Amino acid sequence: MPTNHKDIDVGMDGNHKTVLQMAPVTVKATDEWVRGDPGPFGLLCFGMTTCMLMFITTRWSEKTFLPTVFCYAAFYGGFGQFVAGVLELIKGNTFGGTAFASYGAFWMGWFLLEFLSKSDPARYPVAKTGKTLWCGLWAFLTFGFFIVTLRKNGCLMTIFSTLVITFSLLAGGLWSDNSEHAAGYWGFFCGASAIYAAFAFLYKIELGIVLPGVRPVAFI
Repeated sequence: MPTNHKDIDVGMDGNHKTVLQMAPVTVKATDEWVRGDPGPFGLLCFGMTTCMLMFITTRWSEKTFLPTVFCYAAFYGGFGQFVAGVLELIKGNTFGGTAFASYGAFWMGWFLLEFLSKSDPARYPVAKTGKTLWCGLWAFLTFGFFIVTLRKNGCLMTIFSTLVITFSLLAGGLWSDNSEHAAGYWGFFCGASAIYAAFAFLYKIELGIVLPGVRPVAFI
């Protein structure tokens, strides 16, 4: 702790100056809040939920698995990832906060959209053209995030580049079963990449182990 000594002149006696030295004044350092890194949690929220959905899109699982995906999309992929985004913004990470909050809101919106479409298809029919444009818009948004990752690391570059491809294939998947099927495999790879990145960053923070794809890059 830094200390300041304060001297007070208490009198004059000829040529002699009497000085009383006060006790040291302790100056308390103002520390920032101690916070953990919400990045691995946000990546797991995204990756795990994406892989769950792609079990259906790749046809590895029955469509009756969809209610399970609904639940995790709402709470883990949606709410959980949104919380991670807010924490990243508080921490000062603009990119991480914007991305996590965006995809967290995406999953919550996706859950509500699919729930309404499945529970009352007569009232909420599928708008094929609209959903195609919607997926295309998210592909465009993701590409914007991908540009930023060119100065981040290989893990994030892999996640966002494959997510652009996944959204693009999902846009075509509304008109072609083959495109939707291909989107399932790309999406699963994207989700698995996010899970890998989560543990890669976690191991670096907790264990000091640097796995491939974690080191910073600067391609632009």
